[in-house]
Amino acid sequence: MSVPLTTHLVSLSTPRPYSAATEHAFLAAAGTGTLSAPLLSLYLSQDRIYAAHAYPRFLGQLLARVPFSSLHAPDSREERFNSEVVGVLSDALLNVRREVGLFEEVERKYALPSFTGWKERKATQDYTAEMARVGALGSFEDGLVFLWAMERVYLDAWKYVKQLLSHKLGQGEPSPVLLAVQELVQNWTSPEFEKFVDGLADLVNRLDISQMSTASNRTEEIWARVVELEEAFWPVGGEELRARLGL
Repeated sequence: MSVPLTTHLVSLSTPRPYSAATEHAFLAAAGTGTLSAPLLSLYLSQDRIYAAHAYPRFLGQLLARVPFSSLHAPDSREERFNSEVVGVLSDALLNVRREVGLFEEVERKYALPSFTGWKERKATQDYTAEMARVGALGSFEDGLVFLWAMERVYLDAWKYVKQLLSHKLGQGEPSPVLLAVQELVQNWTSPEFEKFVDGLADLVNRLDISQMSTASNRTEEIWARVVELEEAFWPVGGEELRARLGL
């Protein structure tokens, strides 16, 4: 029996190691209570650009590529699969809209610096540009693999924060930043989010992509690129000192 595509991709040694994206210094600081409020605000300002602008656009491009055909009978395997994809993408759009609201709620509840004062980071521009490129020029299969890869890395990254956070909570009065991180962790490691990522993996594993094919090679390139983009997306300490508009 062949290995599922997602299992194969996760097992690969990528140019940038997977841990660089999922155990980044930003994440370590978030989980150990050493993250500053301005750096958290900078990160959330960038994630809001990703979630409010780039992600819905990418989902729309992917929806437009779902390979519906009048030749597929209503009860055919192809029609059922395509319908499942539409359902998952619809759920993703609803979830990302909710998350944009969560960012604003977290900012207000924990008195973080305003999201509106930050410059767009180059890493954010690179990430959203790659999403636009895959959405416009990639195949349907490329887009679905890209979507799963983004969400899989994100899930594992916040699971790392959750693991660290479990050792930190209960040690005195938590700071507003730590409480904000805890709320973000609850969102991105929830059973619902994990089920969503698993559902995407199931769809990817059911794609008609044979091993050693050009399409298979592209999935490996996509996976490696997402790991690279995710690593760069986490800001590093000191950026918050020079990333304000006008500085």
